[in-house]
Parts: sequence; C-alpha cells; structure tokens
Amino acid sequence: MHRSPAVRGRGIRKSFGDVVALDGVDLDVASGQVHGLVGPNGAGKTTLLGLLLGLAVADSGSLEILGTPVGRTLAVPDGVAGFVDGPGLYPSLTARQNLSALAALRGQDAGRAAGVDDALEQVGLTDVADDRIRGFSLGMRQRLGLAAALLTTPRLLVLDEPANGLDPAGKHHVHRVISGLAADGTAVVLSSHRMDDLAALCSEVTVLATGRVVFSGPVGKLAAESGELDYRVRTSDSEAAHTVALDTPGLRVVPGRGGVERPDADVLVVRGPVPAIEELVVRLVGADVAVRELAPVVAPLEAAFLALTGTGQIDEEDLVTKEDS
Repeated sequence: MHRSPAVRGRGIRKSFGDVVALDGVDLDVASGQVHGLVGPNGAGKTTLLGLLLGLAVADSGSLEILGTPVGRTLAVPDGVAGFVDGPGLYPSLTARQNLSALAALRGQDAGRAAGVDDALEQVGLTDVADDRIRGFSLGMRQRLGLAAALLTTPRLLVLDEPANGLDPAGKHHVHRVISGLAADGTAVVLSSHRMDDLAALCSEVTVLATGRVVFSGPVGKLAAESGELDYRVRTSDSEAAHTVALDTPGLRVVPGRGGVERPDADVLVVRGPVPAIEELVVRLVGADVAVRELAPVVAPLEAAFLALTGTGQIDEEDLVTKEDS
C-alpha cells in the first residue's frame, strides 16, 4: 500500500561556522511510519531533528514536511510536534498545569481540560497529574514531553531519545503509544542510541556519520549489513570446542584479555559470517560436544551500526564487563 510522504529531504546541508553538521542528507519518511534516526555523538542527528521541528533552517537543499516546502524561515506546517534535547517544561508547575499552559498558548481553549487529561492518560501519568514536576524523574519528564506533543494530534511527531530514563514498564507504555500513533497514520521520527528500541518500533532507519547518510532503508536490511559477527559459545568441553572452532573455515577465535587465546576459557568467542557459525554448530555436534549457549555478543542491528559508523567491534574484555554489569 502506497503511503504519502510526511518528510522529503534532498541534499540538506547545514553548517555552524566551520563545522559541517549535515552534508547532503536525503531523508524520506512516509505517513504511518516510525523512522529511526541513529548515529554516533556529533553525527548530525540533533541538527536534523531541529530542522524538522522548525528550530533551525538548512543552508541549502530542499525539505518538504507534510507536503509543504520549508523555506529559510523558522517555521513548519501545522501538525508537527515533538521535542529535541529533552522537553521544555516548567518545574514549578504540576504536570496538568504544564499541559494546560501549553494548550492555552496554542489557543486550544475548547475542550482543553479533556485534551490534557486524555494526553496524561495516554502516557500513564494520570496518578501524578497534580504533582509538581521538579520532583519528576527523567523518564517521567520524557513521558510528559510526549503528552505535550500529543495535545496537537500531530501528523508528524519528532522525538529525541523518547525512551531515555524509562524503566521497563514506562518504556513499554511509550512504545505502545508510538506504535498506536503510527497505526493511525502519524509519521514518527525518533532518535535513539538503543538498538532494541529501533528493532521494536521502527520499520525504517537512517544512519548518520559525520553529517552524512551511511545507510537508509528497512531495519531488516540494516541487520543484514552486519557482515561478520562475534558469537559467545558455551559448551560441555571448552578445549575441544576451541580446537573445532580453529578448524572451521571462515571462523576466527577472538583472543581474550592480553590478546591470548585460552582453550580452557569458560566462554569461547568466535567471529565470522552466519554460515560459518552454522558450520561450527554442525562440527561441534559431530564431535560430541554439547552446545549450551550460542548468542551474538552484539545484536546484528548494533553490529551493523558499529560497522557502518566505523566505531569498531566489542572484544572479549568488553564482553566480560557486559556480563558482570
């Protein structure tokens, strides 16, 4: 089914003095789509989000939002909402008062109270609606920022790290809200450093590195870009598993601390493409070695991100830290 474009950007450039934040960026986001925007710190994500929210203007290139060309003025069409670098809130006011003030500024007098209450309910803040937000956690502030965006019934929702600071229940709540908006036809653009959020929410993703697009397309296609992966292997016989891994074509054993291979290590880490990993399992079973655990050290989506942005791979020392945390 064809979906109309909510965002169409071509050749977008933006500089701050000698610093090039965006260098010829193309971006396409369809209505009803959750589109992820990811990249290392300094990649240009915040700048691009700011352009979508009318907080900045591009130096060159073209940008259409909800079918309307965006010129060189700080403005975007009606129907755009969201936040960047965290929501702007009044700490001395309650959650309800914050939303009521925003609704009044937007001229939403008719049914304002009902709209505020509905937004608070959607993000799960009804029980703390009359608490001053100076005592709110980071996650609660993020949810209130989402509620503020929902007041306008947006057709394009732009969110910067919406799951930042959320506990598992809060993250699940926010994910449900975002997925529901997309199902109703709202386009959502969100930035996140968490690959699990992207996998759970996004149908497509754009990866930025040093202001340029290094990937744009379906999440499944991004995962396929991971190439070689590191896998953690636990077996019934670590020494035999080490020998089998060394003899498996296309597979390498990742050295442990100090660059030393340890056949007696409880965890064997191997690196290679998926077919080589599959061949390892076949050979281990053939050698009467039971495979007790086989899991990627880094999820395929995260591995693809690391490869595309040139930020490296996780070695076994990092693995130990991850497991101990």
